[in-house]
Formats: sequence, structure tokens, C-alpha cells
Amino acid sequence: MEYEKSQALTSEAERALELMGRAIRMAGYKKVQSEKEVLNKKNASPSIEILKRTGYQGSDALITRHELSNGVDYDCIGNALTMDRTKQGRVQQGFLVDRQAALPKGVKANGGSLMCQSLDRQGRIQNTTLMNGVNLLKVEELGAQGDQGQKSLRIRLEMTDGVSIEKEFERIFTTRNLP
Repeated sequence: MEYEKSQALTSEAERALELMGRAIRMAGYKKVQSEKEVLNKKNASPSIEILKRTGYQGSDALITRHELSNGVDYDCIGNALTMDRTKQGRVQQGFLVDRQAALPKGVKANGGSLMCQSLDRQGRIQNTTLMNGVNLLKVEELGAQGDQGQKSLRIRLEMTDGVSIEKEFERIFTTRNLP
């Protein structure tokens, strides 16, 4: 039984890390456009934000933004991204750990919930639970890579079943689209 729980935690953590990696790689994507359009977008929000110690048990939050591509893009919960799911023409995806929802009072939580933050069809932020059993999410910027200003981020995810299993997962992702 413990082996199955461990495998389930591993599978969920791998899925969450892949979703975060995809968002990091897309961060800062811009369509090729005229110089006039570029000047109008100078005051846009940053492509990647790391909010330190803002979530459950001091977890970090990660927010990424990018423009829509010419293909079909999806947010972290599988919604097709369209212009109505943007703010100022940019998609926003966030990952944060919050206290587990829907637990009766007094029940011990087995970690927090990893939340996916995206925009609904009116451009408002919506939070959706990706998975439970998350003790901690840490995001560390490792620095710029080369002359392009690309960044590498170390993502660490600590998972638990609330009883006997505690596992740590770590991946390093590098941006592709930052100016």
C-alpha cells in the first residue's frame, strides 16, 4: 500500500513539474510585430514573477506571462487559450500552494493543495486545484544564461501522504523567450 501511495505521489509531482516547466519555457513569448506595437507594450507586467514565502507553510508562488502563439496553447488545467483568456493580450499562469480546501474543521491536512492560476473567459484570475499532498513549493532563480538574458529556475516540490511518506522532487528549467 505504501509503495502504491509513493508511486501516486511521484506521478502527480512529475505532472505538476512538467506543467510548471512548460509555463517557464513559454514565459515571455511574443509574436513578431512592428516596432510601434513593441513600444506600446513596454509597460506590461514581467514575464516571470517569483513571490517568496506567500503560500502554505512558506511556499513560494510562480507566475508566468506570454502572448498567444499561432498554434493552439493550453493553460495548466487544459483550457485552450484564446484572446478572451488574456489580460492586455498576455496569458497568465500561476502555481501556488494553498491550504487544502473542503476539509472539515479539526481534520489534519496531509499537506496543502497545489493550485493552478489562470484567466477565465472574462480575463479574471481563477484558481483550480491540481493536486493535494504538497508540503512545500520552492522556486529559486539560478541566474541568466548567456547573452540572451534567459533564466534558469530550480523548482523544488515536497510531497506527503500525511502519514509516513515524504518525498522531494527537484527540476531545473530554463526560459526560452525572455528578451
